[in-house]
Amino acid sequence: MKVNNILFRHYTCSKKCMKKQPSLFVCLLLDAIGMSSFFIPIIGESFDIIWAPFAALIYIYLFGFRNGWQGALFTFVEEFAPGTDFIPTFTISWLYMNAVSDKSKVA
Repeated sequence: MKVNNILFRHYTCSKKCMKKQPSLFVCLLLDAIGMSSFFIPIIGESFDIIWAPFAALIYIYLFGFRNGWQGALFTFVEEFAPGTDFIPTFTISWLYMNAVSDKSKVA
């Protein structure tokens, strides 16, 4: 199985083009990595300083810069700020993307 098939789920838009959408598994995995620092008392917050910029870059890669830069900024702040690691930013974004794409199919 190719890595691209694991990272992205392809769907066809109305203009007969293929759009990439991150898979739920990858979003859950990235949220788990971000939350893992919550369980390590002292070292965990220093891990967040390193993880925050990587999480923002991964967010931009998965969701695209044009639509995802606000989410990437939120992801960076959420991972960098102490005590906010419990927010599943990637999963919330995945749910939002699926809700919006499902509504556009109905309309």
